[in-house]
Amino acid sequence: MTPITPGSTTRYRLVVAESAGELARQTAQALASEIDQVLAQRDRAQIALAGGETPKATYRLLGQQHLPWDRVDVLLGDERWVPSEDPSSNARMLRETLMAELPGSKACLHPVPTQLASPEQGAAAYADLLQQLCGDFPPVLDVVLLGLGDDGHTASLFPGTTAPGVRDRSVTLGEGKGLPRVSLTAPTLSAARRVVFLVSGAGKVQALQRLLDPEESPLRTPAKLVQPTTETEVLILADQEAAAGVSP
Repeated sequence: MTPITPGSTTRYRLVVAESAGELARQTAQALASEIDQVLAQRDRAQIALAGGETPKATYRLLGQQHLPWDRVDVLLGDERWVPSEDPSSNARMLRETLMAELPGSKACLHPVPTQLASPEQGAAAYADLLQQLCGDFPPVLDVVLLGLGDDGHTASLFPGTTAPGVRDRSVTLGEGKGLPRVSLTAPTLSAARRVVFLVSGAGKVQALQRLLDPEESPLRTPAKLVQPTTETEVLILADQEAAAGVSP
């Protein structure tokens, strides 16, 4: 466990797991603990989860946690503009992992409405949903799980695009790897009560170094734009391969 404080605004805590299986277990346990604490204080919990390949094992384990899942609203940090049954749909991935069986199948999933006519309409509708569930701008989610791209992006806030610079709304449009995307904005991610990054693989060594570097520019590494407005630190759960470039 390595405390790291890059700069005065964001504090990070890096926890390194010995294996991929242990990383999934630790992340599922951390998320379950956060959800449990929220539900001990309030009627419902709102969480936003990352897409992609890395968190699949985590979500399978998380869905096995005996939580009151019918009181958990599950949102997406971002979504590709594809039909809900497309293999690259993050919503489909969550249905096939977190919600594949009881008790996780009782969670209330709120997918990005990719059945609408355009990504612009989808983003507007998702912003309305966030306002209903989490309050006015910026909406306050209880827990956000984020990934980290090898280029330093998180959610669909890709370097060199306009999405990272959007500050006046909760949801925006992004584009990555040739696909339009709907993404939560940096202010929305930063407003969350708890932010967790999940980072895995040797391809993430440089990106993780840059995220933890107090001199690194958010223009090159948009993940640095996630700066919680609460006093809580950002938890980074990584495997040994991803953390190989970080000094103990």
